[in-house]
Amino acid sequence: MRWRLLWLLSAAAAGCCWGLAAGKTLRGGFASATARREPWRPVAHFQFHGDHGVLCVRIKDVAVAVAKAARLHLFQAQEWQKLENNVQDHSCTEKFSKAQLTMTVNHTEQNLTVSQIPYPETWYVFYVDKFTCEENYSESEDIQFEMVLLNPDAEGNPLDHFSAGESGLHEFFFLLVLAYFITACIYAQSLWQTIRKRGPMHGVLKVLTIALLLQAGSAFANYLHFSSYSRDGIGAPFMGSLAELCDIISQIQMLYLLLSLCMGWTIGRMKKSHGRPLQWDSSPASTGIAVVVVVTQSFLLIWEQFEDTNHHSYHSHHGLASGLLIGLRVCLALSLAAGLYQIITVERSTLKREFYITFAKACILWFLCHPCLATIAVIFREYQREKIITIGVILCQCISMVILYRLFLSHSLYWEVSSLSSVTLPLTISSGHKNRHHF
Repeated sequence: MRWRLLWLLSAAAAGCCWGLAAGKTLRGGFASATARREPWRPVAHFQFHGDHGVLCVRIKDVAVAVAKAARLHLFQAQEWQKLENNVQDHSCTEKFSKAQLTMTVNHTEQNLTVSQIPYPETWYVFYVDKFTCEENYSESEDIQFEMVLLNPDAEGNPLDHFSAGESGLHEFFFLLVLAYFITACIYAQSLWQTIRKRGPMHGVLKVLTIALLLQAGSAFANYLHFSSYSRDGIGAPFMGSLAELCDIISQIQMLYLLLSLCMGWTIGRMKKSHGRPLQWDSSPASTGIAVVVVVTQSFLLIWEQFEDTNHHSYHSHHGLASGLLIGLRVCLALSLAAGLYQIITVERSTLKREFYITFAKACILWFLCHPCLATIAVIFREYQREKIITIGVILCQCISMVILYRLFLSHSLYWEVSSLSSVTLPLTISSGHKNRHHF
């Protein structure tokens, strides 16, 4: 029942998380009707850096573009925000006239160089033609285009598809995948043998291993996506979606695991039962609480994906869903810490007390790393925030998993807890394992 419920919740969340990436090579059509209806909606945005950023535009029908007087207007994010917040009511034409850079679209292929940028900043690209700010409009043909946004590479050549906020992530995921591979080569066989022995902590180790495999799968899918992205600016949207899918299921698995263990220990203490081992799914109260929390987090994770469709698992905290998700993680960390603190304060065994303290540290690190890093990232520039949050959360959660593995695989700590009081391990398989002195 426990496994069926866990996979049902994971599958329900996974089925709704697919999104599309906003690549830096864009293809489509410049439509006068859309530009006139939503003139303040940018067709692209990009974080340029260095002195030789390039906007390259290719169109198919030059005659249509010339007849429409098609143009691209580029605004720095700060300057655009000033215009949006200005108390003066600028007309449509006046607003676009204040653009930092303008390109007249009248050739099959054109390049616009964005230079002398003191620090990386987001630029917005708007399409404007003679119908955008006029009341009179006649139906006209769309201009099919391909737009490529490039930053300078290490040698100063405009060949880098990554924006300033994405630079370095490709290399990070490569190193992360390499670390997972080396770790698997060293520890996979011994871990598999431990799980095959089906000891009292078999269920815990199985859930933890599945969550770790999902995290590794997410890292590998992200690496493939960024590898493709580095070549064409589009990447592999399916791989980006798969990475988010694996991460969401992993988050659900870990929430279920940590919450079930803590709830089992807490309820076991309240009941003061010293008979057969307490099964987590035997308590309707603990099952109900876990289902509500897991469903809530799943809903917020899915909502977050719809708020921001760019492919990154740990989104900044600008959206409502991200804010609520951060709040939920803080509440979970405080609740689990309070429950474990009550157990620790009344526990007489020093070894068992150390076990609970280490488990509490792993829980707090897992749940609080994202809220803390999102708060710390506020003091950095916009282009640095996403990288700080993404890299920091992944590393912190890897450390949390290592702590949990060491805790549950440790013969002395584990056996002291499992043998002295079967009530304290809610996910034990059966009481028949109590007298086995090996994993």
